[in-house]
Amino acid sequence: MQVTESQTDVMDPARARALQATLGMQATIDAGDPLPPFFHQIYFWQPEPPTQLGRDGHPRTGIGLIPDMGLPRRMWAGGRLEFHGPLRAGAMAEKRSVVESTAHKEGRTGPLAFVTLRHEIAQDGVIRVTEWQDLVYRHDPAPDAPAPVAPIAQTDEDISETWDFGTTRLFRYSALTFNGHRIHYDLDYATGVEGYQGLVTHGPLLAQLLMLVAERQLGSVQSFAFRATAPLMHDECATICWRNDGTLWVRGPDGRQCMAASAT
Repeated sequence: MQVTESQTDVMDPARARALQATLGMQATIDAGDPLPPFFHQIYFWQPEPPTQLGRDGHPRTGIGLIPDMGLPRRMWAGGRLEFHGPLRAGAMAEKRSVVESTAHKEGRTGPLAFVTLRHEIAQDGVIRVTEWQDLVYRHDPAPDAPAPVAPIAQTDEDISETWDFGTTRLFRYSALTFNGHRIHYDLDYATGVEGYQGLVTHGPLLAQLLMLVAERQLGSVQSFAFRATAPLMHDECATICWRNDGTLWVRGPDGRQCMAASAT
C-alpha cells in the first residue's frame, strides 16, 4: 500500500518576489497573480529539528515518506512536470506526495538506489501541477576514484544566456527552498566528504532557469522534463541554451553538458 503525505501552504507573494529577485528578475508578483512554472519549489517546507537531520543536512531517510535506501549521498537526478493550470499567488494550495517507485542497481562506481516521488499540487480542489521527482542515492567516492566523464554539450542552440551563480545566489536559493543540503553552502563538506570540486549549484535552480527560458519562447509551458548529467560548481559560468524544437540544456565553461531538458 502506498503511503501518501499531504501538506498545505499559502503561496505567499513575498516569497515569490524574493525568488524573482534571486533570479535577477523584477519583483512584481502580487496576490492573485499566476506563479511562473516551478516556483512551487519554494513552498511546502518540511522543517525538521537538528536531531532528525542526516550528516548532509537533509532530513534523514526512513523517518518520513522516503525510505532508508542504505546509501549516504543524495542527488536530485531529474524529473518531469505537467502543468495543468497556473498556481495563484496568495491562495492556499495542497500538495499530495507518494513514493511511486524504489529500486537498487549496480552502477559503474558501485551500488545505486533510485526513488521516484510523485507530487500533485492543487488549488480550489483542482490539480494544477503534477511532478515526478527522481532521486539517486550512492556511496561516497573513493579518494583515488577517477572523476566521472561528463557528456559534451551541443553548440547548435538558437538562443543562449550566460549565468554566474556564486555563493550568495546559492545561499539565497537554499534558504527559499529550505534546502539544508550542505553541498550547496559548506565548502569543506562538499569537497572533503562528497568529493566535489566546489559548492554545487542546485539542479532545481538550473531547471528553473531552463523553464523560464521555455516559458518566454513558448508563451506557456505545458510539460517539462529534465535530467542532471554533470554537476556545475558555484564559481563556474553556465550557458543556458534553447533550441526551437523545445530542446534545452546547460553547458559548463569547458563545454560539458550539466543538464538536458525538453519542453512543450
